[in-house]
Amino acid sequence: MNFLDELSDVQREAVINYQQPSLIIAGAGSGKTRVLTYRIAYLLQQDVRPQHVLALTFTNKAAREMKERIGALVGADVARRLWMGTFHAVFARILRSEAERLGYPQSFTIYDAGDSRSLVKACIKEMGLDEKIYKPGNVSGRISVAKNNLIRAGEYVGNAQIIAADAASRMPLTGDIYTLYERKCRLAGAMDFDDLLLNANVLFRDFPEALAHYSSLFRYILVDEYQDTNYAQYLIVKKLAQPHHNICVVGDDAQSIYAFRGARIENILNFRNDYPGYREYRLEENYRSTQTIVNAANSLIEKNSRQLRKKCFSRAEAGEPINVLSAFTEQEESFMVASSIFDTAYNKQTPYNEIAILYRTNAQSRLFEEAMRKKNLPYKIYGGMSFYQRAEVRDLLAYLRLIVNPNDDEAFRRAVQTPSRGIGITSLERLQAAAGAEGKSMYETFLALPPAAIGLRPQISQKLQAFCDLIAELSSLQFAIDAHELATEAAKRSGYIAELKETNSMENITRLEYVEELLNSIKGFCDNPDNANPDEENRLVTVRQYLENVSLLTDMDNEKEEDRNKVTLMTVHSAKGLEFSYVYITGMEETLFPSGLSVDSLEALEEERRLFYVAITRAKRRVTVSFSKTRYRWGETVSNRPSRFLHEIDESYFNKPVFGETAKGKLPDEKGAFGRKTPVRTVLKPVKSAVLRGAADFTPGDSPKLAAGMIIEHDRFGAGTVAGVEGVMPGAKAIVDFDDYGRKTLLLQYARIKIIKQPV
Repeated sequence: MNFLDELSDVQREAVINYQQPSLIIAGAGSGKTRVLTYRIAYLLQQDVRPQHVLALTFTNKAAREMKERIGALVGADVARRLWMGTFHAVFARILRSEAERLGYPQSFTIYDAGDSRSLVKACIKEMGLDEKIYKPGNVSGRISVAKNNLIRAGEYVGNAQIIAADAASRMPLTGDIYTLYERKCRLAGAMDFDDLLLNANVLFRDFPEALAHYSSLFRYILVDEYQDTNYAQYLIVKKLAQPHHNICVVGDDAQSIYAFRGARIENILNFRNDYPGYREYRLEENYRSTQTIVNAANSLIEKNSRQLRKKCFSRAEAGEPINVLSAFTEQEESFMVASSIFDTAYNKQTPYNEIAILYRTNAQSRLFEEAMRKKNLPYKIYGGMSFYQRAEVRDLLAYLRLIVNPNDDEAFRRAVQTPSRGIGITSLERLQAAAGAEGKSMYETFLALPPAAIGLRPQISQKLQAFCDLIAELSSLQFAIDAHELATEAAKRSGYIAELKETNSMENITRLEYVEELLNSIKGFCDNPDNANPDEENRLVTVRQYLENVSLLTDMDNEKEEDRNKVTLMTVHSAKGLEFSYVYITGMEETLFPSGLSVDSLEALEEERRLFYVAITRAKRRVTVSFSKTRYRWGETVSNRPSRFLHEIDESYFNKPVFGETAKGKLPDEKGAFGRKTPVRTVLKPVKSAVLRGAADFTPGDSPKLAAGMIIEHDRFGAGTVAGVEGVMPGAKAIVDFDDYGRKTLLLQYARIKIIKQPV
């Protein structure tokens, strides 16, 4: 089959022109996955060897589906040899090969977010700091931001701006926590998620021969969802593509919604500057949605100033207008949404899995859950507790991690206490303290020092010795038997399964079922021929391979069969990349969507608008928007205005006026009334509630006195350096480089800031 015949003219051009930098601007529903897939298949048909192709995605699901499609076109054996996967998966593989250059063992552990928070918490406790001030989640977030900007602990504590920002946030010792955290990760032979990208950059910076090898190997580089790349990912790709510039990026600036994770819309906006001689392809036909949905989304996103302009269109039917549900209370809103879903499911014979409820924040899900239960409608919460976050699953995985890497202290602490061996917290704290003094892992320290030197009683020492012997025995089997056999041995010989079978309680039965399901998942992984290395004679699927796969999984990869035909409840951020026939976008109110934290920053407001654009374009057949005129905020009922974003959509696309018949063509003023027509993106309203901002004790200073070079503090963005000031009041703006949030443009009339330090 000639797959090129399936493509439109512009899609075909994007597929066959592969010898120069290519920017494929792909509107929502425009077939970008097909174009990316066919471009790779076409490359392979031109006798490009699969190992010379690097294709980077943001989800395992996307990589898996693309590889399956490519395999169907050019053969599974060829597709299997592609370097295709998420950024983290691909560079974890590279770092395995290059670990010794960076001072890590090849068997390094990959810490997930839970492991990282747990280790940060241990560092805070070890330093004697107050967890109420140094909250592990907040500290982990600051460390993550630093790593995504390629700032290691030594550079962190030497950066005056960062130190000032930490001091302004009343966490002046964050850098010291980061230093201890980094040292403990090294001792444990572990990298967290952010380290995978940070260390890839370090590898290419400090070892030119390694960069030369991989840039020569990867002669064709393709990046999906380029607008979601952060600085670390951007730099990796740029270094690898430098010799040949055979890079193809696919993305949509209108769907750049992950700035809070470090994603930089500048990466896609500046592609033309990074790669002179590039060719641009615009995929503007939407094959997913009706004309009404596409046109409504266009009328919204055109209000953004920072964008690569395009005009998406649909050849589908005009379709239904956007349905508006206006409620008086949030309870009524949830009831109206559930009732509408009930009608849609039965009157239109729509499968439940073709319906989604989207909201701006996770906290909004509660009322919709209650309403769905009252209507007896099946639903699932996307982004809830993952299978792999279950305690019993993490218990058994801790054994497997320790078998592969005995120096993993996080795994050691968990496994040694499960099942109970009579080894108390005090004994483990003594062992950990001794390990810290020795500069070794807990496992190494126990084997190296006599029990008395650690402060352990003989009975405790005997139990620890038996545990370490068990780990050593199981570790010796890791390359002799496959992952499933080894996991089964660990579950049995540790006594974990026996403990769960001791009592026939419902809790233990459930826990045992999860352990069984974990072993089943390992068996399925071992039986999949794609997981065996085709370049090695021994095609044994090891526990190390399985652990790496698990550590890089996302929620989409964990979906169970019984969850398939249910209404999906999720945040808009989680919905990106998905599609449903019927989409309900809820809580469309000022200070909720857009978030009240975004309204005094042009960049933040434009990102909120892109987020709403993403929500609209998830729908294939109909969009329903809902809002409540009142809502509880901190125990009090407050009045709400409908979101400005609803006003920005051409009113002809709604089934009824959103703001009432008397408000056509006008914008809400400060009091919620409607006045003269004004360009929407200049109407930026301050949020009056300091509690909602999370800065009740913040006292802003005199904004008009700002000057370039000043260090300031913003009540949301923290500390930053003023890069410049433009205009005069009331339209004056400040361009500020924030330590944690990058560059922002603030409208000074509304910005809540204070000056920390005058320019030198």
